[in-house]
Amino acid sequence: MMLTRSAISVADLAAGAAHADLLAEGGAVVDPLLLVDLDRPFGSTAVLRRAVERAQECDRLLVGVTRAAAAPAALTEALDLTLAPADGGDRRLVAVEDPDAEARVLYGHALGNPEAAVVLGQVLRVGEQLAVHQALDAESLAYSTLLTGGGFARWLAARGDRPVPPPARAETVLVRRDGDTLHLTLNRPERRNAYGRELRDALVAALDVARLDATVAEVVLDGNGPSFCSGGDLGEFGVAADLSTAHLVRTRGGAARSVHELRDRITVRMHGACVGAGIELPAFASRIVADPGTVFRLPELGMGLIPGAGGTVSIPRRIGRWRTLYLVLSGCPLDAGQALRWGLVDEVEPVGPPAA
Repeated sequence: MMLTRSAISVADLAAGAAHADLLAEGGAVVDPLLLVDLDRPFGSTAVLRRAVERAQECDRLLVGVTRAAAAPAALTEALDLTLAPADGGDRRLVAVEDPDAEARVLYGHALGNPEAAVVLGQVLRVGEQLAVHQALDAESLAYSTLLTGGGFARWLAARGDRPVPPPARAETVLVRRDGDTLHLTLNRPERRNAYGRELRDALVAALDVARLDATVAEVVLDGNGPSFCSGGDLGEFGVAADLSTAHLVRTRGGAARSVHELRDRITVRMHGACVGAGIELPAFASRIVADPGTVFRLPELGMGLIPGAGGTVSIPRRIGRWRTLYLVLSGCPLDAGQALRWGLVDEVEPVGPPAA
């Protein structure tokens, strides 16, 4: 069955159907995402082998669709994502009730921000082959590129003017030492602990305490207020005048490298709506504990962007690039139970704001 005009078969993929020019005259992206119907017969193993090779070379996002919950492993490995009625514990697959309907939704989202969708696929593919610090650089360079793009400009225009966040009224990160444990608490509850400039700088400084003091055996990171962290502070989006400096600040002044360096000593305790950076940074830690009511979401594609706080690096290392792509491309919330099954978090137990 033809899912959309941009659905192809495995045989079509092997024959080069996904390799038409990506760009139209003027640079517009043509079909950023193609759906691959995995249930249609494709013939010989030679066809399958060629389809895998073609998928590995493709500029476009390739999303496989099967209603049989079974597909050749070599092909699902090469594709960017496969939708199926069940995943069998295979992180290359995402189980959805109606794979055809979900495929059409993802196709529409990619058409809505085609440049960001294509760049997302590129960054996820290359990132799994790089060391963490190199992958963070690749993500940030791509993010800075998209900040100059039409998708982000459209999002800013639709959002309208928004005042720059006021200075914090109290310390944005509370630091407390208890023996060999360092407790760090995000403390801007009036902004749901949004990862803005002030909170970022305070968090990096607090993490430096543990980085420079080997007697700190454990770091516990949590958040005050209704949510652990609601992601980047939207009031600061679009205000950077120098994107090359912003790239260096993001990679050398952000918290991702520090959390990764301290990963074996960090436990993150999460609750509420954890959006964007609110899961991208914790995913570097070796242990994440989530409250049963915690919800995770990566909404950046709808803004014409990709995750920019390390999420294309940290999250694939927990759940694979395929499910990471799904979270970004769909923008759908992920509840704590599913996050545990996927490996995005390590434990689910009651976690509220820390006691005063």
